[in-house]
Amino acid sequence: MKITNKIFALLLITGSLIFTGKGYAQTAKADLSINVSGALFNNNIPRVNVKVKTKVDGRFQNVANVALALYLDKDSAGYLIGRVFTNADGEAAAYLPPSLKQKWGNNTTKHTFIAVFKGDKKFEATKSDVTVTRGKIELSVSADKKVMATVYSRADTSWTPLKGVDVKLAIVRLGGDLPVNETPSFTTDSTGQVSADFKRDSIPGDAKGNITLIAKVEDNDQLGNLSVVKVVAWGAKYTPVSNFDKRSLYATRGKAPAWLQLLAYSIMFTVWVILAYLVFNIIKIKRSAANTV
Repeated sequence: MKITNKIFALLLITGSLIFTGKGYAQTAKADLSINVSGALFNNNIPRVNVKVKTKVDGRFQNVANVALALYLDKDSAGYLIGRVFTNADGEAAAYLPPSLKQKWGNNTTKHTFIAVFKGDKKFEATKSDVTVTRGKIELSVSADKKVMATVYSRADTSWTPLKGVDVKLAIVRLGGDLPVNETPSFTTDSTGQVSADFKRDSIPGDAKGNITLIAKVEDNDQLGNLSVVKVVAWGAKYTPVSNFDKRSLYATRGKAPAWLQLLAYSIMFTVWVILAYLVFNIIKIKRSAANTV
């Protein structure tokens, strides 16, 4: 009887430990940090950007393959923007669908972007949101090559110029935006306007000399991200010339410069001559040794 009681007690303790371990494993989920931001390009359809991170050993790391539901103003089915998965950098984005265009374009001055994560085996469920004031940028130029941008925010049923907003005036380039002059950014005055003199006259454009100007507001607490572009013929005309069939350093082997081919073949010929000379001397030494014996 005593042995039976001991076995029963041992089973109870083992079961308790297993249950406790499972309970601990279920509660030891990590927390996610979700950053939500809004972006508006050319005063058109807004885009929602999200970035997801988690803290590992005291440092934040990006989290991939996180399923998020994005909403406008309310986290309900009628306000769903879309469902996204984060990429390797922990980022995802979605544009406002046509079904929500009317809700965005009404007389509401502010909107809230909401990102919802329902949780999984690794991470706790969480939700994040950001509220932005509806805004827009108007970009214009003058004949004397002055670039001007005006920032507006929505107030009731009208647009009001916004003071104190940092605006970047730049040229869109392949490797990043290049400021129109030495000043990287400008702050709007009481009329919501900034202006800058264009000082990049020698910058290459397309075949007609066209370049793309951009005015943008980045990570503003009130407006979020706004940008607008305009094409102007202020660049130097550039006609691409193909050197595909001509000799050059970056061409194929058969189209390498003649001097480079001569140098390479000379080195190869010299190396083989030296090797042949060494082999000839080795054979000569062996024959000489054989005759001596």
